Amino acid sequence: MPIFSDRCRKAQTRMHETGIDYLFVSVGSDMFYLTGYSKKPSERLTLFVLPKNGDQSMVTAKFEAARLANVDQFYTVRTWDDAEDPMTILRTLVNPDKKATIGIDDQIWGIFVLRMQSTLPEARFVSAGPVLSQLRIIKDSHEISRLREMGRKMDKVYEKVVKLHFTGSTELDLAEQIQEIVKDQGLKPEYHAGIAGGPNGASPHHSTSDRVMEKSDGVWMELGCGGHVDGYWADKTRSVQVAPSTDTFRKTYEIVREAQQSAFEAIRPGVTCESIDAVGRKIITEAGYGEYFSHRLGHGLGLDIHEPPYIVQGNTMRLQEGMVFSDEPGIYLPGEFGIRIEDIVAVTKDGAERLYDSTHELIVVK
Repeated sequence: MPIFSDRCRKAQTRMHETGIDYLFVSVGSDMFYLTGYSKKPSERLTLFVLPKNGDQSMVTAKFEAARLANVDQFYTVRTWDDAEDPMTILRTLVNPDKKATIGIDDQIWGIFVLRMQSTLPEARFVSAGPVLSQLRIIKDSHEISRLREMGRKMDKVYEKVVKLHFTGSTELDLAEQIQEIVKDQGLKPEYHAGIAGGPNGASPHHSTSDRVMEKSDGVWMELGCGGHVDGYWADKTRSVQVAPSTDTFRKTYEIVREAQQSAFEAIRPGVTCESIDAVGRKIITEAGYGEYFSHRLGHGLGLDIHEPPYIVQGNTMRLQEGMVFSDEPGIYLPGEFGIRIEDIVAVTKDGAERLYDSTHELIVVK
């Protein structure tokens, strides 16, 4: 697809601006972003090499080269077999520019970096972040449409989830049922869900357990699905209460809902990431629950479930149109319950768009 070769050209422009001579991009989301090729990482080197001038190369094991026939090849494929050292290929690709500055992606295995440094001792190895992160942080219309499609699918998942029978079910039971609902939407089994009922909800990263849901339990459910619409992720959290509802839960829920809405309304190009965190945090703090909002307000989302920008105190990066991130304030009360409401939002020309449409009203489940 021209989209990938276009991205490589944009990367080369950034390389000239940042003084990076080559990009070494390993298996992972950066490789997929630049080439459309995806595979599981292994001890056998697969590496995309992008010079700031000239042709690109994909270095891969000879027996895996056939996999590349399924994607658009706008680069040269350079293969090695198990009796050869793939580092010799890198030496030929970088020479005669031995003192090159090489940007390596964030997901490359340490053992490969050490071997590269030994093979190219005069080269300077730096992070590829100034190139790749700065490209990926701004989503184009194609990417936002993919994320929006994931959002519509997850909206349908939530509609079905709130009709499940919670009372007497374990967190694990519910997670398995939710996985089947996700599959019914045409999504693949790779799935992550966090289900936290009652006191377990006080841990923002609770690991789904065999605890049985009881009457009046507060429950937060982190629903997510990755890699199913051109590799893009969904990440969505909603909180419900098992009947009968209680005044305490409803009051706390409304505080979180107001914080989430206020943060959303503050999003626009030019404001800082930390200012959005501050808007949501201020409402929770003034309500007396500041110490129980224990994480940042949001994180970027795209080909990775967590990626820049991070909506957190201390991050003075200014928002730009096309940035995509979560808006997910929460309150977590030890021994009682937790509440989190999460949407993924995209920064627009003069504000923001929610990529999920599910209600923010409190739903009481059976």
